Formats: sequence, structure tokens, C-alpha cells
Amino acid sequence: MDSQAPSPPYLDEPANSDSNGSRTPYLSFTPKRSIASFENLVALANYQERLKDARKMVWRDRGQPVTDLPDLKACLEHAATGGLRSATLAFGIRAGLNVVLAMIRMRRMPRSLWFSLVRHAIFGFDTLRFGAMLGTFTAVYKFLINALPILVPAVNPRRYSSSAVDDEETDIDMLESGRNTSRLTVEVPLAERRARLSLSTHAQMMIVRKKTRRWHAALAGAVAGALAIVWEKRNRRGVIAQQMFVRGLQGSYNSFASRHNIHVPHGAVLVFSVACGQILYAFLLRPDTLPRSYSSWIGQAAKVPAECVRMNKDLVREGTFDIADVDKLSWRPDITPSNLVKLLELRDRATAPTPSFGPRHVSCAAVHPAIDSCLSVPFDRFFEVFKWMLPIYGALHFIPAILFKRKEFFRQPLKMLLKAGWGTTRSSAFLGTFVIIYQTAFCYKHYLYDRLSSPKNLPTVQRLVELLISRASFWIPGFLCGLSLFVEAPRRRAELAMYVLPKGLESAWIMARGKGLVFKTGKYGDVMLTAIGMGMFMSTYQNDPHHLSGLVRRIMYQFIGPN
Repeated sequence: MDSQAPSPPYLDEPANSDSNGSRTPYLSFTPKRSIASFENLVALANYQERLKDARKMVWRDRGQPVTDLPDLKACLEHAATGGLRSATLAFGIRAGLNVVLAMIRMRRMPRSLWFSLVRHAIFGFDTLRFGAMLGTFTAVYKFLINALPILVPAVNPRRYSSSAVDDEETDIDMLESGRNTSRLTVEVPLAERRARLSLSTHAQMMIVRKKTRRWHAALAGAVAGALAIVWEKRNRRGVIAQQMFVRGLQGSYNSFASRHNIHVPHGAVLVFSVACGQILYAFLLRPDTLPRSYSSWIGQAAKVPAECVRMNKDLVREGTFDIADVDKLSWRPDITPSNLVKLLELRDRATAPTPSFGPRHVSCAAVHPAIDSCLSVPFDRFFEVFKWMLPIYGALHFIPAILFKRKEFFRQPLKMLLKAGWGTTRSSAFLGTFVIIYQTAFCYKHYLYDRLSSPKNLPTVQRLVELLISRASFWIPGFLCGLSLFVEAPRRRAELAMYVLPKGLESAWIMARGKGLVFKTGKYGDVMLTAIGMGMFMSTYQNDPHHLSGLVRRIMYQFIGPN
């Protein structure tokens, strides 16, 4: 072997050197897989960032900062973009709900109509109206709430820290250290505050720091609500106006009570009781003051024949009744022999040459024709209503637990199922208890009247006995039904009170208007009610959002945002 032959190079020892003396390897490897992986990671990060930006256009993240708007032009642009976003979001939500309802109806319709049904569900006038209503409200409110401080500068402007960051960090440090700030209206720990508020502490501090004047938010909400409700149909304006009014009333009262340290024990139960007293009085004696669909639902829930309700109304208000209603009750297949005899006797007295209708109240034989004893009615009614409402409340408790809490459901399925099952049982028992309270009170007061009424009574005593079948006596059992709300979960009591309160207020307003106690609102009553309700609601939302319902607050945050 030639001794001058070069030795083979090693991969780990460079063999050549350039003019500067640095060594370079004979063989080099380009890390193509590493570069490709790095580029894929960058592309994936960019893609996820674009997806996140796109999602923000549809669904607002928690903790969005307040937008600083220096002039009217910026306010107008901010309002236009916000209104367009809200209109698109509302359109999508309403269209999605309509498509689900349309798919349920498809089974009963011919296949040739499926396309037109889905097209109407997505692009129908109801969907367009809903999107236009919320888009108009958001655009007008955003413009006014940001433009009013510019157009009407405060005489004594509020003093904030010169540095927004320092001011914000000071508030957060004080919260974390457990100290209270003068700007916070509720003293709760940081963990509870984050759990209650739909905004993060960061964004909430900015809202607290930039609180608007209450009349700014009230005026902006009233004007925006009045202009937005015009997009809806006239037959739907009343429902929306009532809900907005009671929500605004709830927020305003909570804010006022918090500032003045007012506490009413079991206030939700009290409101529920008063509203139910008015609703059940109207159901029996003034059904014209309630929506027909609502009266029909009450009759189904109470398991009371419609003929009985008409007979009771006619007897109490006019002292007579329609014989046809007695005939319909007497031909019921489930009527007992003893109750049939009582109804036939009542019919004979009414058709006699000198009619005698008896007391001015309906007989218990007509109230529960399938049950002889009034003592057996509560147990029978409870289980009947419980079984009837079990699938309905089951859907209301199980479906949200599966759809909106999927991570927790898959992590702890047994716990979530047991929780939903217990909630279903409580809700069904609540309505069953509601029905038996009114049924028992109704039968018992008539039983007392029959026992205490006698020709031998003194006139004063007899007038007291007549109170048991007076018109006001039908309001008391409805009020007592509010006690059934204690069966429900405490967190649901306020929502149920807010559900029945609009119907009770509507009925009371119609009765008062018929007696000339209140003014007539004409065709603009719904617009006026919406303006008042949204004025109260937005004033609370802008200044004290924690006094509103958590669900309503989260929904408004998605449409309105921090400002």
C-alpha cells in the first residue's frame, strides 16, 4: 500500500479547511424532516390563529377589553361593525333553531316540500326580522352609549388614574389580597366573582374603571329598544316587551337593593306567589285577560275539565250556567256514579219551571268527576301531573347537560346523569305540588261554605261565610300555590318567578284598564314597554352586570360586548 495515500475521512472529524483555517466536513446531512416538521408547526399555528380570529367574529371571547373611541366617526364605525356582527349572529341562531324544528316536522310532510320547508326556515321573514331587530338594537345602542359622553361632556367628570394599566393592576392586586375597593358594589372573594361574572377580572376592572353615567345607558337602551322592536310582528312584540320589562325590573331592583342594603327573605317566592294569584284568578274568572294558549296549558296541567271552568265562571259572575256544559260532563266515560247523580240533580234544578242554580260556585262533582272523595284528589292529581311533566322536564335537564357541558359529562357521566335526574324529579314534583295546593284549597273552601252556610245564621255571620265563595276567594289559593316553589332548586326560583310575572302583570293591567284605573296605550304600548324595560336593563348591564341573571348577562355580552 502506498504510504502517501490519504486515509478515509471520518464523519465526526472535518478533513478540509478553508483559507481562514476553519474545518469543513467531507459529508453533510440536511435535516429535511426537521425543517418540514418545523414548517408544519408554523403553518398549523398560523391556521389555528386564523381560526381563532374567525371564531371571534362569531363568538366573543370572555375578557374582551373596552374599545377606546375618541370621536363620533369612530363611534359610528364601531356601531356599524357591532350591529352587523349581532345581526349575523342572531340570524344564524334563529335559522339553526328553525331548521331543527323543520326537521321534526319533515316526517309528517311529503318529500317534495322538504326543500321549501328548509329554505323558509333559513331565509324566512321571521329569521330576517329577528336578525334585523338585534342588529338594529346593537348598532343604535353602541353608537349612543359611546357618543353621548362626547356630545354631552360631564360637568364634573369622574377622576380615573392617569395610567390605565396602573389603575387596573391596583384593582386586581386589591382583589387578590382580599381588600375591598370603593368601586365594587359586591364584596365576594375573587374565585366567586370570576364564577359569577361572565367577564374575566381583567375586562371587568376595565368596565368598572370606565363606568358610564346611568342616564347615558338608560337613554341609549330605551332608544335602541324602541327602534328595534318595530322590526318584529305585532303579535310578537308583546311577549318580547314583557320579558325585557321584567328583566329590566329585576336588574334595577337588585341594584337598588344592593346600594341601600335592602333584603327581602325569599323574594323570588313572594313574587312568584303574587303572580300566580293573579294568573289563576284570571284563569277561572277572567280568561279574556290571558293568552288563549296559556289558559289552555293551565287547564291541561290542572287536569280540570274545560266545562267545569266555564261553569264556575258563569256561576260566580252571572249566577247561572250553560246546560250544555253539564251534559258534556255527564257523558264523560270516567265519571263516577255518585258524581253523575249530583250533576243530573244540578241539571234538573236548572231546567225546572223556576230554575234554582244553588250556590254561586261549581260543584266538586264537576271539578273532579272521576273521583268521589275530595280527600283522594290531591294524591291522584300529584302523580298524574308528575308523570305528565316528567318527560318534559327530563328533556330540559338532560339535553343541556349533554350539549353544553360535554367535557364534564364525558369526564363524570354518572354524576351528571344523577344530577339531571334529581333536577327532573324536583321540577316535576314542584308542578305536582303546585296543582294539589290549589285543588285542595279550592275544594276545602267550598266544603267549609256548605258546612257553615245555614238559614239560621245571623246576617253578619252569613256575610262572612259568603266570603268563602266571593271573587276574591279565588285569588287566595293561587297565592298559596307559590309555596310549591320551595320544592324547586334555589337557583331556578328567580327564573320561574320571571317567567310567570309578565303574564300576571298583563292580566292585572287589562283588568285595571277595563275599570279605568290606568291609561290606554294604543298601538304603541309594546314599543313604550320595550323602551322602558331596555332602559332599565341596559343601565344595570353597563354599570352593575352582576345584578342580572347569569344566562341573560352572557347572552347580552355576546351581542353587545363591554361597550
